[in-house]
Amino acid sequence: MKLDAIDLRILDAVQRDGRITKLALAEKAGLSPTPCWMRLRKLEKAGVITGYHARLAPRRIAPVASVMMEVTLANHRQADFERFERAIAAIPEIVACWSVGGGVDYILKIIAPDIDAYQRLVDGLLDRELGIDRYFTYIVTKTVKEETVLPVSSFAASGEDQSAS
Repeated sequence: MKLDAIDLRILDAVQRDGRITKLALAEKAGLSPTPCWMRLRKLEKAGVITGYHARLAPRRIAPVASVMMEVTLANHRQADFERFERAIAAIPEIVACWSVGGGVDYILKIIAPDIDAYQRLVDGLLDRELGIDRYFTYIVTKTVKEETVLPVSSFAASGEDQSAS
């Protein structure tokens, strides 16, 4: 799907404010409301927009421990990766998981009520025999930056149309 400057303005606006009104979105995009709304629907149908969410402040809800975890699997067959990824996808405390290149296989972001709960989660993963060879834990002591807004304006090269993957 080709994205133009108007599409990028729409994406920028809705990711900053998922509750933006049709009229305000049209103004930010530089279109009248109906064509703007049609473009928004097209972006949703194409899977460029995957949902609308409220951003929560977990520590205002309850005390939590944020943990980053590096995981290396013992074996590197496709079935090993699939088994691990299926298990991880089903655990709500694991809020993000990235398969990465380099010295480790995965980096996980985990939100748990406390460090003991985190360790119980890890013990459960190890008991399930998911092929974890090693893991390293990093306790987040302070969040310096955690941005959910993508810099879509930088995706445009000199205003030319860009292809979305």
